[in-house]
Amino acid sequence: MDLISISENTVKIILILGLPSLMVSLVIGLIISIFQAVTQVSDASLAFVPKIIFVSVFILISLPWIGDHIETYTRDLWDIILVFGN
Repeated sequence: MDLISISENTVKIILILGLPSLMVSLVIGLIISIFQAVTQVSDASLAFVPKIIFVSVFILISLPWIGDHIETYTRDLWDIILVFGN
């Protein structure tokens, strides 16, 4: 395993762990935008606060899954360090 594949795996794990939260934020933002367009309410906090709440709850719920991925990736990196260290 070389530096390029380690970099590719790092980007892959970042995308795998980051995209679900971004998708939740995107869906909530779309729902709030439709609500604001229908009701003609243009309050900035109406778009910001629910996104923070929903994304925070989603991250808390998915924290064990995220931790498992990070733990596996860290163990793989330590194994690579041990191989290259000899």
